[in-house]
Amino acid sequence: MIAKLLVVLIVLSWIYWLIACYCTWRFFREQARPAREYLPPVSILKPVKGLDFSARENWASFMRQDCPTYEVLFGVADPSDVAIAEIEGVRRAFPEVDVRLVMASAKGANPKVAILQTLADASRYEVLVVSDSDVRVAPDYLRRVVAPLADEGLGMVTCPYRGAAPLTLTARLEALYIGVTFLPSVMVARQYLDMRFALGATMALRREDLTRAGGFAAVADCLADDYQLGAAIAATGKRVALSDYMVSIHLGPTTFREQWDREVRWARCASVSRPLEYPALWLTYSTALGVILVLVLGSGALAWAPLGVSLLLRWAVGWWVTGYTGEEDLRRWLIWLPLRDMLSALVWFAGATGRRVVWRGERYIVRADGRMEPVPRRERVSLARR
Repeated sequence: MIAKLLVVLIVLSWIYWLIACYCTWRFFREQARPAREYLPPVSILKPVKGLDFSARENWASFMRQDCPTYEVLFGVADPSDVAIAEIEGVRRAFPEVDVRLVMASAKGANPKVAILQTLADASRYEVLVVSDSDVRVAPDYLRRVVAPLADEGLGMVTCPYRGAAPLTLTARLEALYIGVTFLPSVMVARQYLDMRFALGATMALRREDLTRAGGFAAVADCLADDYQLGAAIAATGKRVALSDYMVSIHLGPTTFREQWDREVRWARCASVSRPLEYPALWLTYSTALGVILVLVLGSGALAWAPLGVSLLLRWAVGWWVTGYTGEEDLRRWLIWLPLRDMLSALVWFAGATGRRVVWRGERYIVRADGRMEPVPRRERVSLARR
């Protein structure tokens, strides 16, 4: 009985990946068209804590935008943050760009949202573009991301992203996950589950729509702030659109501990945001399901054939998807995809069974409703001593 169930799940998983591949192909084929000429003044909001890999180069890319009027606001919460000196360096290097450093105060459990609230209050323009600190873009980024907001029925534009410059094995595994697992899944969700969410790498929206959705204060205690903000915009009756512009997340030399903490946090974001759909993620784990079938049945063609087909299909889909997205360089790491898929299955279990996350070195407890709170200081000290 267990073996039959596993075979059914594996076959459904094959169907899923073929659908995901088709959705990815269709999206990038249909979206490859010139952007409309709509470019109002823009405020770029960048919450910062510490220094990411190649931070200065990432931030400098936002100073070279082909946009007539925009400002870049960096926000930090700690006056002693090492990022401040680098931000000042970028400001001096680009005197022609309106760059400001804003000190933020705590306004909720989510430190990123607390900074965004302060930045939004300090910004000058009606259109806001939220961008993570590890993002790097090309000069046409603002034009392509903001252009769809010419449609008044659209409340938010968000961007897919790729993992760039992976310098260690763990970083390459993360880039593989982003490029050939996460991104195709986003395309399926966009096509069949309604685009009612956002991706934190970029969120472009009007100030009036943000206010109507409750502002950043509405997600001040939420772990999955980007997802919840997109849902709040959609709840106002306006649409959330996925841009065809892919931003780059420069990974650099990440460690396994960093990768694990980050991916478990992502998994717990998914588990609290879409709890009914979270178990269905097992349809994306063809490799893990095939391995479990081998462990159940042992030797024999019936045990090994589904695993072999799963591996071939995942490699094929990875090859096709990287072609659709222009990430051919990622193909050199596809040999590691089986290991990547098994790691994803382990991350799923961690996301389903725990309530703690680590974010930028800080520990938080996630409640069942998706709200987060810092681990009490005395408990952090106790954990550090173990």
